[in-house]
Amino acid sequence: MTEDKRASGVRKLEVDENSAGQRLDNFLMSRLKGVPKTRIYRIIRKGEVRANGKRVKPDYKLQLADIIRIPPVRVSTPEIRIPTPELRKLIQDSIIYLDESLLVINKPTGLSVHAGTGVKISLIDVMRDIYKDEYIELVHRIDKGTSGCLLLARNSSALKKLQAGFKTRVIKKSYHALVHGRWPQQLEEINVALQRSAAAGGERTVSVSEQGQKSLTHFSLIKQFKQHSLVLAQPKTGRTHQIRVHAQFAGYPLCGDEKYSNSEQRKQLSKLGISRLCLHAHNLEFTHPKSGKPIKVSAPYDDKFNLALKTLSAD
Repeated sequence: MTEDKRASGVRKLEVDENSAGQRLDNFLMSRLKGVPKTRIYRIIRKGEVRANGKRVKPDYKLQLADIIRIPPVRVSTPEIRIPTPELRKLIQDSIIYLDESLLVINKPTGLSVHAGTGVKISLIDVMRDIYKDEYIELVHRIDKGTSGCLLLARNSSALKKLQAGFKTRVIKKSYHALVHGRWPQQLEEINVALQRSAAAGGERTVSVSEQGQKSLTHFSLIKQFKQHSLVLAQPKTGRTHQIRVHAQFAGYPLCGDEKYSNSEQRKQLSKLGISRLCLHAHNLEFTHPKSGKPIKVSAPYDDKFNLALKTLSAD
């Protein structure tokens, strides 16, 4: 995106390939952070925003090389989230696949992927600090407590193609989970609808409900221990907390799950030094958005998951 400031107070931006195809209103919202939506729609309606010198509507689709005129607008200064050098290095060292179109990171457990209530800094904040002035966007999300493969796009074309891959379920995700109990080999599928709700304090919870959305997860036993199991989980739908709730519904809640295991289970694990959610996004398989070649990326366990696995296998 190039910018021309010859007119005092007025910005003129040239649309590049990462913004081409985007709606005008969404384009302005991403660049006028802190400006209320009502104000953005007002300056469009009044003709203060122009594309190639002409009035346009909010749903105008930007074309490559369009010149967008943006009038002077008072913008409140957004909170700048700057990662510590230690966190920055941790994230840089966690990149397990990188090319000009995308990257895959082995997300650390305990780090939210995006901003939210009570989140001081998120993974996308760190990535935007590392890749200053470059395009970088999350393709999908995984829970704060989950570690493992997370896919990010480095241009809008890759983002659209990869998001379409998730939507049509052609991108395959495989998770490893440590669960309470001895998972039976014959339990290979859980197919029950899930419904989201907001609990006290705004915390999201998910429960099995006939009124919910269709949800399907394939499971297979990797290894069985005396009182716990390591299982492979492959979600065929993309519901919030799907693997966690399906495992709980089957009677085998995930180890360290603060929402869906009981307090006694968590207490016993805490005594063993296990506190993290034992869910790891182990594999991602997808078609490269530019070359068309098949890509398979695997993320190694972190020290905390390895500790949990070693401790529970000996229990």
